Amino acid sequence: MFRGLRPLLRGSTYAGVLFAYCGALASLPLLPFALLPALSWRSASESVQIVLVLLVWALLVGVVGLARPVRRALVVSARRLLRVPLPNPVAGRRPSGSLGLDRWRTPLWLVLHMAVGWTGALASGVLFIMGLSLPGNWLGAEARASLFGTSVRVSGGWSWVVAAVCILLAVAICVLVTKALRWAAPRLLGPSAAERLALAAEREQLLAERNRIAHELHDSIGHTLTAATIQAAVAGEALSADPATARAAMRSIEESTRAALEDLDYVLGVLREEQSGTAPTRTLADLPELLDRLRHAGAVVEPELSGDLAQVQGTLSRAAYRILQEGLTNALRHGAGGPIVARVAAGPDGLDLTVVNRTGARTGPGPGAFPTSGHGLPGLAERVRLLHGEFQAGPDGTQHWRLAVRLPARASA
Repeated sequence: MFRGLRPLLRGSTYAGVLFAYCGALASLPLLPFALLPALSWRSASESVQIVLVLLVWALLVGVVGLARPVRRALVVSARRLLRVPLPNPVAGRRPSGSLGLDRWRTPLWLVLHMAVGWTGALASGVLFIMGLSLPGNWLGAEARASLFGTSVRVSGGWSWVVAAVCILLAVAICVLVTKALRWAAPRLLGPSAAERLALAAEREQLLAERNRIAHELHDSIGHTLTAATIQAAVAGEALSADPATARAAMRSIEESTRAALEDLDYVLGVLREEQSGTAPTRTLADLPELLDRLRHAGAVVEPELSGDLAQVQGTLSRAAYRILQEGLTNALRHGAGGPIVARVAAGPDGLDLTVVNRTGARTGPGPGAFPTSGHGLPGLAERVRLLHGEFQAGPDGTQHWRLAVRLPARASA
C-alpha cells in the first residue's frame, strides 16, 4: 500500500495536480458566456441545457488556444510543473503544413486540460471530504451500500474502512490526472511534424554555418601562424646582416596577423550570436598579397596564371583563394624548401588549381617540423565536394607533392 503512495509523495505529482486544477480554475471566467445560450433557450429540457453549456464552454476554451502566446505559456508551464521536456514553439512565422490538424492541437489540449482538471478536482474533492467526515460522523455523514434495491448502512468499524478507501481513491485520481496530462502534453503541446522539419532545417543550417566557419578559421589562422613563424625566423636571422629584409618580414607578419584578426573577430561574433558585421572575403584578387607573404617567409613561389581571372567571381573565386591558401601553406609547412609552383587556369568550363612542391625536411629558416591537426586535406576535399568539383592530392614522382583541384563554372553562383 505504501509503495502505491510513493508517486504522490514526489514533488512532480503535487505540481501536476496543481497544474490540472489551475487549468480548471482558469476556464471559470468563460463560464458566464457559456450560460448565455442556455438562458436564451429556456424551453429546452435541463439535460439539453447542460449539454449546450458544456459544448459552448469547451468551444470558448478551444478558441483561446488558437493564440500563439497561449501555446507558448502552456508549453512553459507544462515543462515546469509536469516535468515534461517540451521545446519552445517555433518562433516567427507558422511553419508550412501546420494549418490542418496541427493548428487544433493546442485548443484540444486546453479542452482536455479543463475536462481532466474539473473531473479530477470534483472527484478527488468529494472523496477526500467523505474520507474525512465518515469516521467521526462529522456533518451527519453516513455511508450506505445499495445493490438490487437493498440498502445497507455502513457504520462502526466499516466507516473507517470506507474512509480509507475513499482517501486512497482520491490519491489514485490525483496520480492518474497527472499521468494523463503528462502523457498528452508531448502529443498535443510538443512540436508538430512541420515544426520538427523546421527545427531540423534550422539545425542543419546552423551546423553548415559552423562547419563553414571552422574551414575559414582553419584556413586563415593556420596559414597566418605558419607564415608568421617562418617570417619571424627569417627576421631573426637577417636582423644584423640584412635589416631591410628583416623589416620586410616584420611588416609581412603585421599585415598577415591583422587580416587573421579580422577573420577571428568575425568568427567569434558568429559563435557568440552577436552582430559581427560583414564577413571578411578573400578572393583571387587577393592572390598577389598571399604570394608576397609567402615570399617574405623565404619561400620561392612560381605562379603560373592563365585565363581571365578577373571574370572569376562569387563563390568560385572565394573557394579558389582558400584552396590555394591551404595548399601553399601546406607546401610551406611540409616542403623541402624548393620552389613552389602555383598554377591557376581559368576557362569557360571551370577553374583548375594546382600546387606542386618538393617533399622532405625543410632546409630554409624556421622550425624543422610543424604540428598539424590533420584536418587540412579532408577539409579541402569536403569543400571541393560541396562545389561538385574534383580533388586530387598525393605524391608526384619521388620528390614532389601535387595538389590538383578542378572547380566547375556552376560553382560561381
